Amino acid sequence: MVFMAGSFGPARLRILVAETDAIAARGMAAALAAGLLNAEVEIADSLESAEARLRGIRFSALVAGGTLGTAAIARLRPLMQGPLVVAGIADPAKALQQGADAALPIALPGLLIEQLVACIAARPVADIPHESQSGFESFIGASATMRDVYASIARVAPSKAAVFVTGESGTGKELAALAVHARSGRSGGFIALNCGAIPKELIESEIFGHMRGAFTGAVEERIGAAEAAHGGTLFLDEICEMDFALQAKLLRFVQTGEVRRVGGTKSKKVDVRIVCATNRDPKAEVKAGRFREDLFYRLHVLPVHLPPLRDRGTDTVMLARAFLSRLSREEDRSFAGFDPLAERLIASYAWPGNVRELEAVIRRVVVLNDGSLVTGDMLPDEIASSVLRQPHASQRTSREILPMWVQEERIIEEALAAFGGNISRAAAALEINPSTIYRRRQTGARKAAAE
Repeated sequence: MVFMAGSFGPARLRILVAETDAIAARGMAAALAAGLLNAEVEIADSLESAEARLRGIRFSALVAGGTLGTAAIARLRPLMQGPLVVAGIADPAKALQQGADAALPIALPGLLIEQLVACIAARPVADIPHESQSGFESFIGASATMRDVYASIARVAPSKAAVFVTGESGTGKELAALAVHARSGRSGGFIALNCGAIPKELIESEIFGHMRGAFTGAVEERIGAAEAAHGGTLFLDEICEMDFALQAKLLRFVQTGEVRRVGGTKSKKVDVRIVCATNRDPKAEVKAGRFREDLFYRLHVLPVHLPPLRDRGTDTVMLARAFLSRLSREEDRSFAGFDPLAERLIASYAWPGNVRELEAVIRRVVVLNDGSLVTGDMLPDEIASSVLRQPHASQRTSREILPMWVQEERIIEEALAAFGGNISRAAAALEINPSTIYRRRQTGARKAAAE
C-alpha cells in the first residue's frame, strides 16, 4: 500500500517515507505531513517498492526507516537527488557513510522535521513539476493525444465523481490517478492499492481494515485504505482483478460512503474520492460476468484513457531523453544524448511494453555501455530487427520500370502497412517529414485518376 498525505492545493515538496514497519511508517508520514508546509508524503513499505517509486517519480526528499538497514541506504542513494534522512537507525555513523545526509537513532517527530528542513536547505531540491510545454504533473510528453489526456484530467479532477482510468500496462495509469488527486484540491491523502497484487483473502482487510482477532493473524486493530484516504483519494489499481464476491461490498461502500472493518459491528462514514484503473476492457469483463455491472456503472463515471506509447509520436524520443538524463546520473555515466540512428529506431519501434519498457531499455543501455552518445548498435537487437523487418514489394521482372511517383507511393504504402497505418512512425522510418507522406499520397491519387 502506498500512502500520501498533503495539504490543500498543489504540493511544493513530495517526500517518500520508506519503512517496512507499517505503524512507524504511518507515524512518520503523519508527522511530516502535519509539520511541513504544503508537502505531500508517500509511503513505500519495502526496499523494492521504494526503488520502484524513486525510478518513476521525482521526490524532493527521502526518509528511510531503520528497519531497512544501512545496506539499503547504499541502494537508495543513487536514486535520490535530494536529501536522504534515516530515522530510527541503530548505527547512525554507518548510515552516514553509506550516503545519508542525516541519521537519527530515534524517529522523534520534532527532531525528524528539524533535520529534514536543515537538509533540504543545505541540498537544494526542485519543486514538483506541474505543467510545462513538455508535460503535465509527473507526465512527460507534448503530443496531441497526451494534450487531450491532460485536458481531460484537468476537467475531471475538481469533481467528486469516480474516475475510471484505462490503458495498456505501462502507460502511466497511476500517474494519471496522482494527477487527478493533485488537481482535485482535496486536503486528504492519496492511497493506492493494487487489487491484483494482494491475495483475495486479504484484500477486504486492506480496503476496509479489521478488528483484533477478526481472523488468524489479526493480532491488532488496523484501519484500512478507505479510512486512511478520508478527505483524499483512494486509487484502486487493476480493479478488474478484484474477487467477484468482494465487489458487492465495494459497491455498498461506493453507494453509502460507509466503512465497516472486518470483524466489526459498527460502520463509519468517510469522505473519499475513488479513482480506478485497469489494463483490461471493463465492458468486456462485465459482459463475461467477471465484473459486476452495477459496480461498473458506479465507478465508470468519468473515464480517462491513456494511449499506448506507439500512438504518442515524438513523445517517445522526449521520454527517452528524459530517462537517459536521469539514469545517466543515477548510474554515474556521461551519456548526453542519442545519435540519429538510435533516435530513429526509438521513434519507430512499437514498444509493446509502453513507457515501462522504454525506461527498462534505456537503463540497460546506460548500465552496459559507456560514451557520450547512445548509438543505434547499443539498443537491443529486437528493436532494430523489428523496425527494419518490412514486407517486400511483390516480385517484379528486371525489365519492369515504373514511374517514380508510383515507386514512391508503393514505398510509402509499404511503410504505412509495416507500422499499422501510423504516419508518424512510417515517416520516421523513411526519414521524411509526415507532411511529405500526406502530400505524396494526394499527388499519387490525382495522377492515378488522370491516367
